[in-house]
Amino acid sequence: GKLPEPEDLLESVLHALSHEKDMEGLRVLVTAGPTQESLDPVRYLTNHSTGTMGYAIARAAAARGARVTLVSGPTHLKAPAYVETVPVRSAQDLFEAVTSRAAEQDIILKPAAVADYRPAVVAGDKIKKSADDSDLTLTLERTPDTLAWLGAHKRPGQFLCGFSMETRDMVENSRKKLVKKDLDLIVANNLKEEGAGFGG
Repeated sequence: GKLPEPEDLLESVLHALSHEKDMEGLRVLVTAGPTQESLDPVRYLTNHSTGTMGYAIARAAAARGARVTLVSGPTHLKAPAYVETVPVRSAQDLFEAVTSRAAEQDIILKPAAVADYRPAVVAGDKIKKSADDSDLTLTLERTPDTLAWLGAHKRPGQFLCGFSMETRDMVENSRKKLVKKDLDLIVANNLKEEGAGFGG
């Protein structure tokens, strides 16, 4: 037989021994990473999310015995062991993946940085520079609000945690989001504080 890679062996040992299994029997869904909204076959709109927080949360919940589903936008991170990872690309993909699984979850945590807007029209071919060097105007439309949908469809006993990345008025803006989207908890980060931004 072939010996597993040392990092895989270590991950198995840590999974078995590092935490009390106090979340055994719970189903947890975590979102992570950015979304990508296509402009054309070459370009897309995205953000600076790395997925680090969502992957860490998924790994920690699995280590505590939970049955974890990780819905992840494109990242360079290795899929955590003992976690079902569902890859998605766009905000629409994420909405469909999450809402189709939401009813069976006990806990849903949403640290993914989901695009609020996408191009209203996706070009079938690469958008070329205009011959007269004029500017390009893009029309954007709203993407589906997965967190708002989850709050509106939350079943009794289900726990819903949102995440808020702000650059000003962090507490005030996060409190509004907590109430408006019917969340049980919100994690607030100020992008301008050292160590609190993307990839921190």
